[in-house]
Amino acid sequence: MTGRPAPAGLPPSLRVWLGLIAVLAALVIVVLGVLYAGHSEPGRVDARIWAAVDGVGPPWRQVALATDFLGEPVGAATLVVATVTGCLLLRRPRAAVLVVAGVGMTVGTTTLLKHLVGRTIHGGYLSYPSGHTAFFTALALMVALLATGRLCLGRTAGTLLVLATALVAGAAMGWAQVALGAHYPTDVLGGWCTALAVIPATAWLVDRMADWLVDRMAGAGRRQRR
Repeated sequence: MTGRPAPAGLPPSLRVWLGLIAVLAALVIVVLGVLYAGHSEPGRVDARIWAAVDGVGPPWRQVALATDFLGEPVGAATLVVATVTGCLLLRRPRAAVLVVAGVGMTVGTTTLLKHLVGRTIHGGYLSYPSGHTAFFTALALMVALLATGRLCLGRTAGTLLVLATALVAGAAMGWAQVALGAHYPTDVLGGWCTALAVIPATAWLVDRMADWLVDRMAGAGRRQRR
């Protein structure tokens, strides 16, 4: 098989830095999970932030509700379909696979963590980590990785773009969740870190599997020509 190799979902220039960030994010997830396991009340930091943000009035409440909708099933599915379609139009099938796999892994991880940690809000709803924040941050991360590859950004510029995009997306959805009283602030931080931990690992796995399939197909093609 000949031709240019498919662009990597995780640009090689970012692998080391995003790998380190993923490890740090995983540590934060574990620490917060241990601190708030089984709790049903806000911590001291949560209470202070919540008091300043919770219960916003119009028009900001409408903004928060619109942002929250993007993490609900219909809104999230619409975003995923639009992102996958954009990847395919840009002829980046590996990025499209990463979007589907990344969303699946992020949602699955947050669901598992919710049951393991057992932190609740409003009388029994599992809250840690915030699935809305994790999803929105994960999708933003994958779009930023695609942009980094398309623009051929170097390590520094690419890392800054990815982190800035993740920060903006996480802050927007996190603010909405806290403002609507759906999550504690530390739930939001846990969701943000979940995306930072899951997406680089998922992108690396997608790249490895795609490269393995390409090698297998190339080997089969050579055997057929003999």
